[in-house]
Amino acid sequence: MKILISDPLSEEGVQILKDVKEFTVDVVTDLKPDALKEKIKDYDALVVRSATKVTKDIIAAASKLKVIGRAGVGLDNVDLDSATQKGIIVMNTPGGNTISTAEHTISMILSLSRNIAQANASMKKGEWKRSKFMGVELYGKSLGIVGFGRIGREVAKRALSFGMNVLAYDPFLSVDVASSLGVEVVELKELLEKSDYITVHTPLTDETKHVISAPQFAIMKKGVRIINCARGGIIDEEGLIAAIKEGKVAGAALDVFEKEPLLAESELLKLDGVVLTPHLGASTEEAQVNVAIEVAEIVRDALLGKGIRNAANYPCLEPEVSRIIEPYINLAERLGAFASQLAEGRLQEVNITYSGEIIKHDLTPLTLALVKGTLKPVLQETVNFINSTALAKERGVKINEAKTSSEEEFVTLITLEIKTDKESRKVCGTLSSNKKPRIVKIDKYYLECQPEGEMVFIQNWDKPGVIGNLGTFFGKCGINIATMTFGRDEPGGKAISVLNVDSQVSPEVLDKVRKIENVLSVKVIRI
Repeated sequence: MKILISDPLSEEGVQILKDVKEFTVDVVTDLKPDALKEKIKDYDALVVRSATKVTKDIIAAASKLKVIGRAGVGLDNVDLDSATQKGIIVMNTPGGNTISTAEHTISMILSLSRNIAQANASMKKGEWKRSKFMGVELYGKSLGIVGFGRIGREVAKRALSFGMNVLAYDPFLSVDVASSLGVEVVELKELLEKSDYITVHTPLTDETKHVISAPQFAIMKKGVRIINCARGGIIDEEGLIAAIKEGKVAGAALDVFEKEPLLAESELLKLDGVVLTPHLGASTEEAQVNVAIEVAEIVRDALLGKGIRNAANYPCLEPEVSRIIEPYINLAERLGAFASQLAEGRLQEVNITYSGEIIKHDLTPLTLALVKGTLKPVLQETVNFINSTALAKERGVKINEAKTSSEEEFVTLITLEIKTDKESRKVCGTLSSNKKPRIVKIDKYYLECQPEGEMVFIQNWDKPGVIGNLGTFFGKCGINIATMTFGRDEPGGKAISVLNVDSQVSPEVLDKVRKIENVLSVKVIRI
């Protein structure tokens, strides 16, 4: 079997692959897209970091490719959908740079607090200005951590050792788990209001883009300090610059930016209270070795049939079982994604019930897919089929699975109930005759909708004119409705409407939908 390594990889990882007699390993970096497209035809596995872009065209040309290994967390340089359609397993290394990024975050906090970078620059100019660089202590201060995954937890451990009070916001973090770590779980608004330092450790998604912008800066303490070693775009840079200039934010330490490399004309470069580094979170010798070893080991084991770990797109199934189970895996993941975006509050419990013909098979892949789909809207590429249940349990989320052979209205039905600290929501799904996923019941309402793309979920009174008003409104906004389905429990009572639309629905459009007569609530769900 042939393996192509197309980005620089630490020798320790390369050697792991070369030590396997069944493998032929070629390290060829800096390949142009056309050259890679031609070369990939002969290889069974491809190992990349972030430089190689594994596009749809590259994947289409890869006639023998079985595995893509990404040495790192992000998968934005790999066309996951194209790989999945072609049956290529895509794996990443979510844990390899955890310590490196956590330590860099703490380094940035310390540098920001004691003006280390600025004082160093002053000293090298031959200056001695002690009073100019008066700092602040970390002891007794409150650190707000937005996103409490692996990196967030490691940051918390180190902050606690400095005598800081740690507040955490994470939709999937239970109070019990946080308390056992000495951390207080709070809602985002409370975290913003109480923290002296705020650090973000979430993926960049539609939900987290600019999650900290002008309205959030407005409710923060005067003199707060902001740190971002996660993803550029989570913090609105224009809003941050304005908050620093007006004195609301005392300083910021940024390792990632909305556009990289940072443009020379960026206002951030001109502000004294800002510490900047060029995306160095994972740039330690140890982290580079760790991700190289990890990606080499998971690629080796996958090719040799010794198990699949950290698969972002595919559970391990026997071919004959795959034909039966795979459409249900797709359904399960979409049900999870739909239900988790539908429910409000902090996730506490996931209850899964399988009924009908599907219970004859091993349901483990379906449960993994359901949980992955549930966590994916928030955790993004850090969650995959292999680690989904482990990540849920880490956060104190209970997962209960049940089977029933009792006859239902459908040949096979998957029921997913999500319980949060605010409410309980239930979604039921099955496959259509052409094996396409369908949602057939939401809470007590029967309907049939396609869990895909941009969806608008509306709760309304079942009154004449509601459907027409919605259709007319979206038409005036230039948003085409692909499908529109409805469900009600009784005439004139509460009802739901689910729209599949062909373009993104902006917050401004949603605000206007809420004002339509007889509309009770509305939210966008993206699958």
